[in-house]
This record gives sequence, C-alpha cells and structure tokens, in this order.
Amino acid sequence: MKNEALTRRDAFAASLAGGIAAAGMLAASTTAEAYQGNMERALNQLFAALQSLRNATPNKGGHRERAIELIQSAIGEVQAGIDFAAAHGGGGQ
Repeated sequence: MKNEALTRRDAFAASLAGGIAAAGMLAASTTAEAYQGNMERALNQLFAALQSLRNATPNKGGHRERAIELIQSAIGEVQAGIDFAAAHGGGGQ
C-alpha cells in the first residue's frame, strides 16, 4: 500500500510539473508573439522628447506647448497600437 501511495504521489507531482512547464511555455510564446520592439522603442523616444520639451524654456511663441500636445497624442496612438497588437495576437516589430 505504501508503494502504491508513493506512486500516486509521484504521478501527481509529475503531472503538476508538466502542467506548470506547459503553462510557462504558453506564456512565453504569447509574450514573445505580442512584443512590439520598434513600437516600444518609439514610445521610449517619445517620452524622452516630451521630457526635453518640458525642460525647455517656455519662450517659443506657443510652439513648445503645441509640440508637447502633439507628442502626448503620439504617445497615446503608439500605446493604442501596442494594445491592439497584444489583443489581436500581432507579433513582429
């Protein structure tokens, strides 16, 4: 009886480990498929540009403020593209 219980326990542990491994592989493939490298880099560069504009002196005749608005809009569009790709399985860059 003791050997039978040990065998069941081993089988359960093996199936549990297999399930965890399969879930990890599925998560890794989904993450890699949805990663948008170029979009992420563009987003980072837009945030850097936004910070530079915010640090600039405001004596630009309103053009600095308009540029800030446009970059904020671009950030929203890039993020929307990333979100769309993630929701629809879009891979690639």
